Amino acid sequence: MAEAIRVLIIDDHPLFRAALEVALIKAEIEPGNIHAASDIATGIKIVENTALSLILLDLNLSDSQGFEGLSKIRGMSQTVPIIIISATESKQAYCTAKSLGASGYIPKSSPLDTITKSIKSALLGEDAFPEMLTDAKDSETLAADKLSSLTPAQHRVMSCLSDGLLNKQIAYEMGISEATVKAHMTAIFRKLGANNRTQALLVFRDATRLHA
Repeated sequence: MAEAIRVLIIDDHPLFRAALEVALIKAEIEPGNIHAASDIATGIKIVENTALSLILLDLNLSDSQGFEGLSKIRGMSQTVPIIIISATESKQAYCTAKSLGASGYIPKSSPLDTITKSIKSALLGEDAFPEMLTDAKDSETLAADKLSSLTPAQHRVMSCLSDGLLNKQIAYEMGISEATVKAHMTAIFRKLGANNRTQALLVFRDATRLHA
C-alpha cells in the first residue's frame, strides 16, 4: 500500500488556510491528512511528529518574518518539499526562496487551479516557481546563496544564534557538545565570509528577511 500523502499548512489567515485545503483536496489529498498551524512554533512540533510529504508556508507569521521560518524548518529537514505562500510577488523573493531550499513559491493572488497545479508539481519532486525568476544577484540574494551552502545542522545553529542563544544553550537545544557548536561556528564563518557572530548574523538576517 502506498504511503499516505500528508501536508502541513502554516498560515495565520483562516480563510486562506481554507482555500489551500480546497486546493489540496483538488490535488487528491485526503482531508484527514491535511494538518494546519498558525505559527512556526506549532508547525515545528507537527514537523517533528508527522511524516510529511509537503509543507505550505506563509512568509509573515506572528513568530516569524520574511524567510526566518523557511530557514528554521529547512534546518530541521532537507527532505520535505516546502512551497512558500505569500502576498509578496517579486523576482527577489522568488530567487531568495529558491536559494534557501524552497521547492516552489505561490503568490496568494494565484487562481485556485494554479495553486493546485503547483502542489501537484511539488509532490512529484518538481520545482513550482513563477516564471519571473531572474539571474540578477542583488545583495539579499547573494546572502541567500551563501546561506544555502550551510548544512542542516549549521542552519539550526544559525537559527539558535538568531534567537539569542549562547553556545551552551545551543548545545543543549541540539543535543551536542559545546565543542561541536564551536566547530559548526568556525565552518559557518568560513562559508558566510564572516569574522564573528555579529557579521554572520547580518548575513543570516539579510537572507532570511524580506525588505520592503
